[in-house]
Amino acid sequence: MSKWVNGFSKLSKDAKIDWLSTNYIHDDHFNHHIISDSWYQNEQTQQVLEGFSENTISNFHLPFGLAPNFKINGNPYCIPMAIEESSVVAAASAAAKYWLERGGFHAKVIDTQKVGQVHFYWYGHSEKLKHHFQEIKSLLLDTTTHLTTNMVNRGGGILNIELLDKTAEEPNYYQLFITFDTCNSMGANFINTILESFAQTISDYISNCIHFSNEEKEVKIIMSILSNYTPDCLAKAWVECNIEDLGSYNNMDANELAEKFYSAVKIAKLDPYRATTHNKGIFNGIDAVVIATGNDFRAVEACGHTYAARNGKYSSLSNCSIDNNIFRFELEIPLAIGTVGGLTKLHPMAQLALQILGNPSAKTLMEIIAVVGLAQNFAAVRSLVTSGIQKGHMKMHLGNILQQLGSTEAEKAACTEYFHNKVISHSAVRDFLVSSRQEFDAKC
Repeated sequence: MSKWVNGFSKLSKDAKIDWLSTNYIHDDHFNHHIISDSWYQNEQTQQVLEGFSENTISNFHLPFGLAPNFKINGNPYCIPMAIEESSVVAAASAAAKYWLERGGFHAKVIDTQKVGQVHFYWYGHSEKLKHHFQEIKSLLLDTTTHLTTNMVNRGGGILNIELLDKTAEEPNYYQLFITFDTCNSMGANFINTILESFAQTISDYISNCIHFSNEEKEVKIIMSILSNYTPDCLAKAWVECNIEDLGSYNNMDANELAEKFYSAVKIAKLDPYRATTHNKGIFNGIDAVVIATGNDFRAVEACGHTYAARNGKYSSLSNCSIDNNIFRFELEIPLAIGTVGGLTKLHPMAQLALQILGNPSAKTLMEIIAVVGLAQNFAAVRSLVTSGIQKGHMKMHLGNILQQLGSTEAEKAACTEYFHNKVISHSAVRDFLVSSRQEFDAKC
């Protein structure tokens, strides 16, 4: 069999695996065990998962963990998190417990607007198109009523349609800029369907308008697509307490902790190198919940990072203030997510995650996700300005190292005890295991 293949998508799953094994793996063990061991035993569930993407041969599993003790707007939550990075779930849990004793987390949704655009070129005078836009706008709404009725009945739909003149940036370039409320769904399919209908309608209108000359009747639709930048689909989360209530931490008193924490966040506001890692820590928490609930973490990340640069410079997404002896830490972040449709209702683990969260509305889930991002950020910054982040991270990573080195349960216990107060590294753990095994062999 050749490494080049035609019609791969038409092959059966077994045939795809055979081709992979023959041409790239050369290992029957891989073929029969590694791949099949990752299948769901329930054939129906496996078929559902294989329908999500193309050329699927198996599943890639992530740890599905729980971060308990979150108090959000006075309500208790146990947060499901799907992530492979050590210490993330532990850090979120520690932050939840810490703030549980200080009033918990607060959150609110500021707005829920989604965005779509129709990009097109038109070769007439801009004022003429603007003059006819109210008529065009009415026509756009009328021709999509059959598509929007159900969403409108749920409380959503098209919020506004604007004509944006971009000709100063690109000759003859215009946009239809449309805002939507998609209620509890993320709404990508709904929005894109509306946009493609709009593109056809405006093209037909311009081509047939008797008020335009033949030259002005030429319109070129470039694309119709939602935007993943949704700066008006915002959630805010915050914690606050008296400075003295922060307590001491690693021999650091509350006042010093507050001041160093404030300075660390300020540095992340000023320096994009630090801001990037600072915000990555926020997304450690956010992505884990977004993935667990079957939402699009790539869209959420892209939007969040764009929002972090909205003022022309990439900066921290979180803010810290100290006023009148009150320590306040907050996060404002755009989150275009849903709780109905797509993977949220098809993926069995996403269904479980939403059930654990009490089957929240999209707005409540936005609040929960923002809170977890803030909690993760608080835990990371507090560690950085006190004990340093590596000690706790490597302690959690020790288990991964021991797994890689094939240690026994007895060796794991011995290593955990030995490295309790020592610096952990792959080489140090390896050397300890080699020495222990040599001593054991000598005794035997």
